[in-house]
Amino acid sequence: MLPPEEQLREIQRGTEEIFPLEELKEKLERSWTEGRPLRVKLGVDPTASDLHLGHLVPVMKMRQFQDLGHQAVLIIGDYTAMVGDPTGRNKTRPQLSHDEVMANAERFTEQLFMVLDPERTEVVYNGTWFSKLRFTDVIELMSHMTVARMIEREDFAQRLKEGLPIGLHELVYPLMQGYDSVCIRADVELGGIDQKFNILVGRDLQRAKGMEAQVGVCSPILIGTDGKEKMSKSLGNTIDLLDSPEDKYGKTMSIPDELIFPYFELLTSVPGDQLAQWRQQMEAGTLHPMALKSRLAYTITERFHGPQAAEGAARHFDRVVREKQLPEDIAEVRLAPDQLEDGRIWIVRLLQVAGLVPSASEGRRLIRQGAVRIDGDVVTDDNLDWTPVPGAVIQVGKRRFARIV
Repeated sequence: MLPPEEQLREIQRGTEEIFPLEELKEKLERSWTEGRPLRVKLGVDPTASDLHLGHLVPVMKMRQFQDLGHQAVLIIGDYTAMVGDPTGRNKTRPQLSHDEVMANAERFTEQLFMVLDPERTEVVYNGTWFSKLRFTDVIELMSHMTVARMIEREDFAQRLKEGLPIGLHELVYPLMQGYDSVCIRADVELGGIDQKFNILVGRDLQRAKGMEAQVGVCSPILIGTDGKEKMSKSLGNTIDLLDSPEDKYGKTMSIPDELIFPYFELLTSVPGDQLAQWRQQMEAGTLHPMALKSRLAYTITERFHGPQAAEGAARHFDRVVREKQLPEDIAEVRLAPDQLEDGRIWIVRLLQVAGLVPSASEGRRLIRQGAVRIDGDVVTDDNLDWTPVPGAVIQVGKRRFARIV
């Protein structure tokens, strides 16, 4: 372990709030003196199967704690996911079955271990304890929260103001997340700043059970590639963990200049003094933002795919975007007779068959945005029935291509 003051300096990088900071200092000092790693908790609800970089900000903070010598405790919320975190929601989440949650969890966990060290991660499912609670235990748990405090939450207060419904099960969610902290005896809990209320509930429950309260370490919310809203699949502004190297690189290159340093700080381990030097150079006009963005795109792509893939993605970007040429390797699409009707194919169906879009709705959306081309000509009609031409190149956005053969 590094000395406590050096650990604290590392931990404070890329955090929005640590509460209470003095308690974290005390915990780090005691950990250093006793040689006992802190138990650092991160809870994740597998309500979906795929992750984007916004999800990974607290995960990368957990990896930082691992590298500092502490014990990572990853809680897979198989029971909390069935309730659904109401944080930031203006309506009740659709409820998932346990089978749906567990199916998501397998794929979800594989992606988390692209960042975390699996050999130094304790993985637990909160169904381990929630499945054993009696109803009397639930009543006792609920006695530690008042209705007045619960509806102080901004999301609940807003819903009440607008006359929107709040499910009783949603009120239980913060208590469930807090109870996780009791069960694993967390010293520190990680999360986005939007999780502050839930983390504070964990502190209250730990104290009620006669335990030392955990410290909250909250990260800022990552802004998406549009530079306006938080990264979200529904807004189409994500860099997905399962994106190809070319897409990761290209999407990173598309971010506004003002996001360069937040992305460096939250998504890379480039030292802070180096970032400060680059910032000065950029402000002085001696370092072009595009050069920094290229370095950022390379660093993010390399982290998940390795240097060879990152170098290939950089060459691909230069060729396709900067030089406006076709990629060296274009995926080939062979259309079977049963995919055609009278020798034609619906353009949205073609995009799906070619693997250029994940769904028909996404295909329609991209066509309406003018993001789809055939041999360089923009497709404007999402009801187009197209006659396939061997050798024709289908393009979606700046980085996705397929050739009809």
